Amino acid sequence: MEAIERALESEVPCADILNQVASVRGAVNGLTAELIEDHIREHVAKAEEGAREEGVAELVDVIRTYMR
Repeated sequence: MEAIERALESEVPCADILNQVASVRGAVNGLTAELIEDHIREHVAKAEEGAREEGVAELVDVIRTYMR
């Protein structure tokens, strides 16, 4: 993000900045997928019944926020 900010301040061409933004977006999407997978494995699949419901509710909230 700091590199994008510096690029904007330095008046780097728009296409270059857009490529940086696309790279950041891809990295964040990949991280998000890993975190969702880990959450499902640890807080849903392996959880006790009460904790499982809480884990599912947390995941649904995150996915709804992410999809906006």
